[in-house]
Amino acid sequence: MKIAINARELLKGRMEGIGRYIFETTRQMVLDHPDDEFFFFFDRKYDASFIFADNITPIIVYPQSRHPLLWYIWFEITIPYYLKKYEIDAFYSGDTYLSMKTKVPTLLVSHDVAYKHYPKYIKKIHLDYYENNFAKFHKKADHIVAVSEFTRQDIIKIYNLNPAKVSVGHNATPLGFLPKTEEEKTSIKNNLTEGCPYFIYVGSLHPRKNVVNLIRAFDKFKKDHQSVHKLVLVGRMAWKNEELQDVFITTEYRNDIIFTGHVSNIKLPKYLAAADALTYVSVFEGFGIPILEGMSSGTPVITSNVSSMPEVAGKAALLIDPHDPNSIAEGMWQIVYNTELRDRLITKGYERVKAFSWKKTADHIYKELEKLVG
Repeated sequence: MKIAINARELLKGRMEGIGRYIFETTRQMVLDHPDDEFFFFFDRKYDASFIFADNITPIIVYPQSRHPLLWYIWFEITIPYYLKKYEIDAFYSGDTYLSMKTKVPTLLVSHDVAYKHYPKYIKKIHLDYYENNFAKFHKKADHIVAVSEFTRQDIIKIYNLNPAKVSVGHNATPLGFLPKTEEEKTSIKNNLTEGCPYFIYVGSLHPRKNVVNLIRAFDKFKKDHQSVHKLVLVGRMAWKNEELQDVFITTEYRNDIIFTGHVSNIKLPKYLAAADALTYVSVFEGFGIPILEGMSSGTPVITSNVSSMPEVAGKAALLIDPHDPNSIAEGMWQIVYNTELRDRLITKGYERVKAFSWKKTADHIYKELEKLVG
């Protein structure tokens, strides 16, 4: 087959959940199917590390698509041209966007419908584009892979889709997330928190991620237990975060909160493995890869009892109510002071991550592409 890949989210050092999904699944397909031709459509100069094998043809498709008008030009004018030029058999678009003006069979990956549930947290120009186009994209796609059963049911309901058209292809744990020795953990803590134990959050600092309630919960935990713990927040500051800044300024224990910004793929596994717990308490997720990253690192996970997070966590995490800081604080207390619970969650976490595999997901996507080509 000649398979085109929407590779515009493959950005060296800047891949979040969607980029990671595209990276892992395409890499696996490319290596598993050396007789197929893969055409990677980038929208800017690409890093050579994304050219996984000789059966990839990288193509820069202009313009850079980082604005609704440029999204339209990229997907509706230039992409159809290149799909036709290279006689592509199937188009794999892993970022929820696709081209309405091509007849090439298209497989779309749908990650979540957060803009429907939390529209106030999205820039109006982007929200208008999503509202005007995402339903059309889901209707137009020849097959849709949702990243969780929760997302599958959500898009079927919201877009009124035929359930047979939508399957599930989970995320999995990226490479490099492994437990550390006690000596290694001590060294990491000495460098990161001056030797103090800490809770960690991983993800963009976006209102939907609920970092505001996490800070409130941490404040309560510190007040109630006079603990030396710190809170490490790993991720870029997202748009519309005035409330987070206000809460941080007024919290009593703000000096015990560390903002690292975005960290490298080398540092992140270390930071996760040395933490007392991952506190991933978002109010809405299509999947939630950090849950698996924490479990793979041997770190107990505290996560939310809403949307996809219970599906991902199974019985291997402590579920809390993300809307209630008291519930989050109680979860922190249980992880720190109930060693039996802590050890049980770590053990279950190691088992839980085995249920998720990038190879399994890539195999599923490839089989669906084969069906589309016929």
